[in-house]
Amino acid sequence: MKSNNFGYLFKEGIRGIFLHGFMSFAAVCVTVACLVIIGTFSALLYNVNVLVEREAANAEILAFIDETYTEAEAKSVGSRINMLDNVAQANYVSREEALANFVGGEEDTYQGVEPSTLRHRIRVTLEDTGLMEQTAQEIAQIPGVADINANYELAEGFSAMQYILQILSAAIIALLLVVSLLIISNTVKLAMYDRRDEIAIMKMVGATNGFIRLPFVVEGLILGLLGAALAFFILWGLYDTLVRWIASVEVLNLLMDFAPFSTLLWPMAAVCGFAGLFVGLFGSVASIRKFLDV
Repeated sequence: MKSNNFGYLFKEGIRGIFLHGFMSFAAVCVTVACLVIIGTFSALLYNVNVLVEREAANAEILAFIDETYTEAEAKSVGSRINMLDNVAQANYVSREEALANFVGGEEDTYQGVEPSTLRHRIRVTLEDTGLMEQTAQEIAQIPGVADINANYELAEGFSAMQYILQILSAAIIALLLVVSLLIISNTVKLAMYDRRDEIAIMKMVGATNGFIRLPFVVEGLILGLLGAALAFFILWGLYDTLVRWIASVEVLNLLMDFAPFSTLLWPMAAVCGFAGLFVGLFGSVASIRKFLDV
């Protein structure tokens, strides 16, 4: 296609947006509504997943060191534990620290209890809590480890919850995207139906399918990107407003801890941009096909 023809068809696509302003406005509004719903649900699932991962990280293993080991020897055991594959961090806890944590401000109740009655210990956090039992067995085989304390059921529960969330997120977002595409496609079809006589006249004077299709594709892409941009900024505003409101309510602030939008900025922008391009292109190409058979 010649460059001057492409420029003409591009201008025709832009002109069509303003020429049929109401249908263009309707297409943008539908795109914005669908993307806001998808973005809202995606942001909610992201925060729930972050919360689950944070709680899963608290599922740790306590390795109790042989009571005959000195502090230096106990620390060396911690170093060996830290070298295991699934270990994120192994922190040494002295007898004194263990006693302070155990007493927890109730010194009168536990008066007379000496640190020597407790063992040195290593607090182990894992990279993958689903492998807690396997990692605990590896830790137990290290010389100097006398006992292991680990909540396998809790770790398995968190792993199962993360897996379910991932499947649920993918399924629901895919379903919402399909519904959005159907709604947007039908909206574009209404716009095409309104212009069916224009398309028929162009076919009758010998215009090729590509010549007729390109202005509508340009129009669909522009409307899709415009809807995506508006949806992105609406999501940004709604999300920040919700986070500020939750922070201002003490009870909700304790129950919910939403990640700042800055952590979602680029992924959300990419999703909105891709979705806007896709629905604009798919909606225009799929909708004009039947009107080209004149």
